This record gives sequence, C-alpha cells and structure tokens, in this order.
Amino acid sequence: MINRRSLLMASLAALLPARASAAWWPSRPEPQTFDYGPAKLDIYAPEGAHGLPVVFFVHGGGWRIGNRSEVHAKPGFLLDNGFCFVSIDYRMLPGADVTTQAGDVAKAYAYVRANIASHGGDPARIAAMGHSSGCHLVALTGMRGDLPGVVALVLDDTRAYDLEALAKNGGMVRAYARAFPDRAQWRALSPASYVDGRKHPPTFITYSGASGRGADSTAFADRLRATGTKVTLFDGSAYSHMSIDRRLGKNGDALSDAVLAFLKASIA
Repeated sequence: MINRRSLLMASLAALLPARASAAWWPSRPEPQTFDYGPAKLDIYAPEGAHGLPVVFFVHGGGWRIGNRSEVHAKPGFLLDNGFCFVSIDYRMLPGADVTTQAGDVAKAYAYVRANIASHGGDPARIAAMGHSSGCHLVALTGMRGDLPGVVALVLDDTRAYDLEALAKNGGMVRAYARAFPDRAQWRALSPASYVDGRKHPPTFITYSGASGRGADSTAFADRLRATGTKVTLFDGSAYSHMSIDRRLGKNGDALSDAVLAFLKASIA
C-alpha cells in the first residue's frame, strides 16, 4: 500500500528535474559517469567490490524522452543485495530512430562488458533490464543477439513485442505510431521476430494494468517458452505503467521481491 508520505514524495519528484528528483529516493549511491561513444552511462558499484553480478538498465520514455538518472530506488536496492548497477542514456527521437537506439544499447552493453571488471562487476554475469521503450530495446537487442553473453533479461511493461500484431489489434497509436512510422520496418524491430526456435536467456516479463499489456506480454512469454527458454511471467496489473517502474527496488514490494529472486536464481 502506498502511504501519504510516499505519495507526497512521488508528487514532488515529478515536479523536479531528473537529477534533483533522484535525491528524494532513499539509499541511492552516487554513480561514476562514463562516455561510451554515442552517449553516457552511470556505473553504481559498492566500494571495494569484486566480481559482482551486474544489472544493465535501459530507461523508458516513449523512445523520445528520459535519461539515465531515472532509476529511482533500483541502485540502492540492487547494491544492497550484492549487485553492481548500470544505467545508460541513448539518443532520442526524433534525432535518432529506433534502429539507432538499439545500436546505442548494444554499444553501451559492449562498453560495460569490456570495462565493468575494473568497477567490481563480473562481465560474465550481466543481466539486462528495461522499462517501457527501454523494455522494447532490451527485448529487441537481447533476442537478436546484440547483447552477447547476457545471462538474463528483465522486461518491464511494453506492448512492442510484435509490432504487426500490435497494429492488427489496434494498438499502433500515440507513442508507438510515432516511434514506428514505417510499416516496412515493423518486423525487423519486433523482438518476437527473433524468437525463432533458439533457446534464449532466462527472461522475466512483467506488465502493468495499462490496456493490452497483459495479453501482449503473455503472448510473448508463450512464444519464448515454446523455444525451451525459461520464462517467469509476473502479473503486475495492480501497478500503473509508471508505478511498475518507480516501485521496483522498494523494500517489501512484491515485484521487487520477484525480480530479485529471479536475478539471484539466474546470475547471482
């Protein structure tokens, strides 16, 4: 249950710039910032860490807005539980299309894999996590093999798993229509297109109560399971599209507990 204090903090955070709002979230360590080429990324690691598993996070924002500081309680929560955490920027629409954004995610992941050991992380134990448009980009790059060696995926609330099916079901509206205006690109930019019989890394899929999320996430989970991939499907319909991201990392939160159990079983 969200108490009055949590509601007040969330309301105030929404009115502040991204960097300022982060200060309202407890137990957040300070990151080190690096330039990976197209953009920057933040690495959060405990002092003196060595060989810890890593969570690589891609923020949401409709492929158009957002930044790497929008991590809320995730860094502190994951560091407290024995992980390093990385959050990346990537170039935004309209200056960069989704194909370019996926390339940025792959480049950031390659940078992390090459450099995380010097920050206490284990390059052989990286899980990729994304919310909303970041969820789509993690699913796309993860399914088509652009994240070599990734050992688990955490996919948090998108409808963009199969763009042709989304359009058929009347869901190609608003942010989706702006991000994917070219019908000829739909198949190439659909994570489902790359679920082609190969077994993929263990995948955690969750969805909010927003329209269509449950059905689209369940269909993608079923498609993955048919390949022999280990899939955990979490019913997050009690969350809104925003709270399913903002509450992830809150102690006592059901989704946070489920994600942590999945990560520990998959890579810790």
